Amino acid sequence: MTDRHAVVIGAGAGGLAAGIDLARSGFRVTILERAASPGGKMHTRAVDDREIDGGPTVLTMRSIFENLFADAGASLTDRLTLLESPIIARHAWSDGGLLDLYPDPERSRQNIENFADRANGIGFERFYSQSARIHQTLSETFMNASKPDPVTLVGRVLRQHHPSSLMAARPAPNLWRALGGFFPDERLQQLFARYATYVGSSPLSTPATLMLIAHVELEGVWLVEGGMHRLASAMAALGQELGIDLHLDTHVSEILVKGGKTAGVRLEDGTSLPADVVVFNGDTNALATGQLGREAMRAVKPRSVQNRALSALTWCIKGSSSGFELDHHNVFFESDYPSEFNTIFEERNVPTKPTVYLCAQDRGPNGSLNGSERMLMLVNAPADGDRQVWAEDDVARTRDNAMAVLDRCGLNLSFRESDCVSTTPTDWHGRFPGSGGSLYGGASHGIWSSFTRPGARSRLKGLYLSGGSVHPGPGVPMATLSGRLAARAVLLDIG
Repeated sequence: MTDRHAVVIGAGAGGLAAGIDLARSGFRVTILERAASPGGKMHTRAVDDREIDGGPTVLTMRSIFENLFADAGASLTDRLTLLESPIIARHAWSDGGLLDLYPDPERSRQNIENFADRANGIGFERFYSQSARIHQTLSETFMNASKPDPVTLVGRVLRQHHPSSLMAARPAPNLWRALGGFFPDERLQQLFARYATYVGSSPLSTPATLMLIAHVELEGVWLVEGGMHRLASAMAALGQELGIDLHLDTHVSEILVKGGKTAGVRLEDGTSLPADVVVFNGDTNALATGQLGREAMRAVKPRSVQNRALSALTWCIKGSSSGFELDHHNVFFESDYPSEFNTIFEERNVPTKPTVYLCAQDRGPNGSLNGSERMLMLVNAPADGDRQVWAEDDVARTRDNAMAVLDRCGLNLSFRESDCVSTTPTDWHGRFPGSGGSLYGGASHGIWSSFTRPGARSRLKGLYLSGGSVHPGPGVPMATLSGRLAARAVLLDIG
């Protein structure tokens, strides 16, 4: 297939994965990335003399990346140092309580029993068993499969599993209500309901099937030595070894269409690149809103503002902490979790008492503090970055509210104002056009939400899709799978 040319728009995890699989299958591959480095949301921010991961901070589902490299004749662990985190995350509540979760389910169960009581420990055993069944049922039939509809999914499940698996993987009730059946202590409902935010959604509206994330995390959480952006660099390097032509700081202004079929792309400088196929690795709403040309608008359905997943305000900080022993991943909760999501999704505001995620990037295995430490602080926000411009005073007020939550949990942060770099939904929208600042594509709300994401094949012949807004969904592992599914679809259609 060396005479076949594939252009990939976007060097995020999905675009890199698609490029790698197509290149090793004989395609001539060109990847065009508008940013100065590969990785998409796996990026760093410069704060004084330090580089801080400003996006994903953890690697899960390690086998996805090992398989990608192995299929290309390479080894992931020859190129990256992966450190298994002994603690999945440390959780604290402003009205009291601290709980660590571990990759060892039995140790987590014991810790939950000590934190709450025996009934909640037993509830965790039941919850973990259920999450494992859901993961077993859906990993091959849904996540690794071409975009299914409800009927084909049921058929796949019944061919591979016992009929009782359909009940285990049922989406109703919503995640928040389902968790109430396992945990009498509402703090534990909060902790595990946070999995909904991993796909940018509200636990009040997401299907209960998202419990499977617990099984994924308890299989192991790895830290990439040097930061998650190193994974993107390793994927890009592998692609270039396979012959991929990677262009950074290159903006695509239009997808070219001829005779009802994708014919290539036009760059911002007017250069046209012909191609047999194009893989678009960006928020699909950019296509639907005409940002890649009028012809490409029919490739996907547009996404309404109400159906956007979460955005975030983040702060990359070089500073110091006191009063609370941080681990690598830390989550700080207030008492009324449901109100947070009503504020974000219904009122389109950031709560005054938000849940705060803090990644202390110099802590964990082999971590070391040299006078100051690198931290990423994050609070969830509505994806209205194309409709609301965040003023400095609004950003400062939101940061003060977040730090007040940390203070109520016993943590004090100190830093120079110049050593705190913010990113708002407006900034995210600028980085990822068409998204409104959403970091996850469409929200996973309602029992049919998993079937509404676009699949690898768009409605425009020759145009394929990958990334977090595409099946099987957001997150670095899922985006990587989407890239592999896109490459598979190309090979099936052309081969």
